[in-house]
Amino acid sequence: MPVEYINRSGDTYYLHRGKTRTSKPKYFFSKKDDGVLVRTIPEGYEIYEHPNARVFLRRSSPKIFADEEISIVENGVRDFAKLQHFKIDIKKNQIIVFIVDQDVDSLKRLLSSSWGHSDSRVEEGLIRMLTYSPMMRFVLTDETRRIFDVERMCFLEPMGWMFLDGGNSLRKLVKKYCYHLGKDSFFELI
Repeated sequence: MPVEYINRSGDTYYLHRGKTRTSKPKYFFSKKDDGVLVRTIPEGYEIYEHPNARVFLRRSSPKIFADEEISIVENGVRDFAKLQHFKIDIKKNQIIVFIVDQDVDSLKRLLSSSWGHSDSRVEEGLIRMLTYSPMMRFVLTDETRRIFDVERMCFLEPMGWMFLDGGNSLRKLVKKYCYHLGKDSFFELI
């Protein structure tokens, strides 16, 4: 049985093996179920689903964040920003907060009236279609003392991450900055 993965959009992906120009093996996911399919995940690799539902095979990396730290960020986004639709992504020493690009409530009302389905059925379909953008990240700068910096996405040229604050505990930074996610005040943070 080949390696299959169903992403949050409900699409099934199959793990394939190919070759690089130097004849080394390369692995990739595709919705196609033909070609050279792989039956087991290669040692040292893991399946990774990007917040926008793209699926990749990547090298496994050591876990540097405790579950509690990830929960601090998730709960902070829920409690301080009052957001329901967001994704948390972990990359190396970063906890990245992605927020939804669409106005979910307006889409729900529009689709409910157009399709005549129940709110739960419309929301289920909507969840599969939503896209997310990275807006804030917490960067671990001192692994021993668990000290973090916080940055926000800057949409002015050159686009990229902009430092906001640092040298503090994750809990304090989350409490101070997550409130601004999804609000106009986010763009005033400098």
